[in-house]
Amino acid sequence: MPKTVIAALQIGTSPDGSAATVENILKYEPEILETGCKLTPEGQRRIPQVLEAGGDIPGPEVDSLCKLARRVKTFIVVGVVERGGSTLYCTALFISDQGEVVAKHRKVLPTASERLIWGRGDGSTLPLVKTPAGLAGAAICWENYMPLLRYAMYAKGIQIWCAPTVDERDIWQTSMKHISYEGRTFLVSACQYQPPPTEEMCAALGLPEGKPIIRGGSVIYSPMGEALAGPVYDREALLKAEIDLDDIIRARYDMDVVGHYARPDIFQLVVDEKPKNSMDCQ
Repeated sequence: MPKTVIAALQIGTSPDGSAATVENILKYEPEILETGCKLTPEGQRRIPQVLEAGGDIPGPEVDSLCKLARRVKTFIVVGVVERGGSTLYCTALFISDQGEVVAKHRKVLPTASERLIWGRGDGSTLPLVKTPAGLAGAAICWENYMPLLRYAMYAKGIQIWCAPTVDERDIWQTSMKHISYEGRTFLVSACQYQPPPTEEMCAALGLPEGKPIIRGGSVIYSPMGEALAGPVYDREALLKAEIDLDDIIRARYDMDVVGHYARPDIFQLVVDEKPKNSMDCQ
């Protein structure tokens, strides 16, 4: 099977807003083009303080990313704050190498204080998307700790697991290694890097000087839980790795958790993929 390249772009979200963040992404266009990346997940996520901080789909920022994908012929998976009516969602967009938004995934359960800001997604946005590098899906941050969601994605046949996050802890690497090994899938986790705050901000908030707000930790794992690139900390970075989907077939020879290593006669999972609305007209 032909080999392709996947990549993770580790940057931070600009305090100047989503337009400035997109500009930062666009600065990496030459590197993306030179790598020939077929899949570029990008881990930017932010907690908006007001509804106006959210973005519309389509919208100017998304349009810029679509143009980037088309110019460099790269399939992009990118985290955004999506505005839907008067509600915000933590969303991963799938943008094809033709520059079209082909799917989205809304985080099904915001984590902790995120629930003060974001609404809940439903089972209608759990897509697997065909990309030039393989079948890709996304689990956002702590969704990766939901065993039933993981199993649902395995059962769909995921080949490239995208895990955008802001979790910089060492235990996150353990989880990513486990998921890639459990699902026998390639895994790309892009984490934000937010540089150290200014001296004035440190003094005002009582923060230690010189320590990044979020240190990163973006990584790419093989279907056997081996690190192919990263993790990278304390700087912006574009990680890349060449992959061969036949490695998934080889890895599942001795364990396929939805195939020969499953017991559907004992255990069953039902996934409701219908969209949930506040009013159901009969």
